[in-house]
Amino acid sequence: MTSTDGVSIHPAVDHGITSASPGFSGGVLTCHCASNPVKVRVSAQTAHNHVCGCTKCWKPDGAVFSQVAVVSRDAVEVLENGDKLEAVSPDSPIVRHRCRDCGVHMYGRIENKDHPFYGLDFVHTELSSDSGWAVPEFAAFVSSVIESGVDPSRMDGIRSRLRELGLEPYDALSPPLMDAIATHVAKRSGALPA
Repeated sequence: MTSTDGVSIHPAVDHGITSASPGFSGGVLTCHCASNPVKVRVSAQTAHNHVCGCTKCWKPDGAVFSQVAVVSRDAVEVLENGDKLEAVSPDSPIVRHRCRDCGVHMYGRIENKDHPFYGLDFVHTELSSDSGWAVPEFAAFVSSVIESGVDPSRMDGIRSRLRELGLEPYDALSPPLMDAIATHVAKRSGALPA
């Protein structure tokens, strides 16, 4: 059996996962600036919350994974200090908007209307002091943590710890999200009726 002692995933899940609140309707995300922080209102509950090992998502200091969820782009509104936001990799499928002063990613938006997830924004709910957000459901792009410098010898322990937390590890997205992508592609190609 692989030891998971001392295996840290993300501060929001390392000590267990708390339940979402029924009827929760969102909250405010705040960057890490001590003065004039960027504030973004998310006026709905999130979906498909997960920890992500990709090298594009923002991770708090010391975290091996990010924690990210999606919400309708119509539910995301910049409240304060939006002039501090800058696009990270504007040509990427997900254009992440970060605070130029502290570097925290406030939301990621898909601008390509042909993308399977167009209409959804990616948010980091740990930036909110509000409790009740949807809980993480799985771990995505787990092998990608190696690309950020994690020693490959740690991977068995990381995968074991993810499973202990109830976060099934995948090296892509969860099966329902991969099915959604494949369905979108099949409808666009004509392999399935639109």
